[in-house]
Amino acid sequence: MRRKTRASLSNAAGRFEMVREGVDDGWFQELQDAVIPTEVRQETARTLITYNRSPDLPFDRSINPYRGCEHGCIYCFARPTHAYLGLSPGMDFETRLIARPNASQVLRKELSAPRYRVAAIALGTNTDPYQPCERDLRLSRACLEVLRDFNHPVAIVTKGAMVERDLDILAPMAAKGLVRVGVSVTTLDPDLSRRMEPRAPLPARRLAAIRRLTAAGVPVRVMTSPVVPGLTDHELEALLAAGAEAGADAASWIMLRLPREVSELWQEWLAEHAPGRAAKVMARLREMHGGRDYDPRWGHRMRGEGRYAEMIAQRFKAACKRLGLRERTEALRCDLFARPPQPGDQLALF
Repeated sequence: MRRKTRASLSNAAGRFEMVREGVDDGWFQELQDAVIPTEVRQETARTLITYNRSPDLPFDRSINPYRGCEHGCIYCFARPTHAYLGLSPGMDFETRLIARPNASQVLRKELSAPRYRVAAIALGTNTDPYQPCERDLRLSRACLEVLRDFNHPVAIVTKGAMVERDLDILAPMAAKGLVRVGVSVTTLDPDLSRRMEPRAPLPARRLAAIRRLTAAGVPVRVMTSPVVPGLTDHELEALLAAGAEAGADAASWIMLRLPREVSELWQEWLAEHAPGRAAKVMARLREMHGGRDYDPRWGHRMRGEGRYAEMIAQRFKAACKRLGLRERTEALRCDLFARPPQPGDQLALF
């Protein structure tokens, strides 16, 4: 049974669930294409800022108003995190979302703490802050309003063209050196994008978002991530050129990562949508990871190693040099950070 506008082909139990197994009761019926609705549950957040010590990440803290992502990118490295909720990294990740309606209030409290020390916050590192449910829930916007009030630097990562909605916040922050947006464009092929990232905006729409952001003075990094060997790698230079033409001033890339359950989900997808290339794709990945589908070691997990990985890195560097795209950018400003007056502050008496 096909599932319309969904990437996952299965919904295997998460590694912390009791195993779910299908049973054939002998009552076979030819089923029509299924439309699986999105379910959004609410979670009361006790904390919002997550800290990390990963040496290969350019930030040490991040916030995510949502768990799970309706964009449904089949390659998403965040899928395994759904297992911690007792849900499947497969179809559940795309259809059973968790929203944190008190995210902005918790963020304000954490930034107001006397012991808090400012550094750039990454928004959207685990799931997309501008996935479809943000249109109604507006949790990412509420968090941006708090960051604006504190003059706090933020780096946003998204595929969602809905980021344009918040230009009234982002443009003034950009003028102060407080914000940078990374827009992920994985392919220029709309058909491949629709199958691989079924509910994300099409590539042309993401490029249009880059144009609008940069026209408003918001600096944008085009992220050609992930690079899929044997499937999208031939597009690397074209992706960078399209991003530069749209106004991006910087670029980055990450090789396809297949941690935990993502490997099985990805291989199911390949068998369905690109069977003729499946063997080549997996051979290239295993070549870069010592014969495994994925190598989680710091410094290796993002790029892989070996001749093929080095070739992609060289192509990327050469294209960036030719197009005037930077790999490194200036740090966002932290010196403007200030806690705004809070209700009950003593100074409010004067």
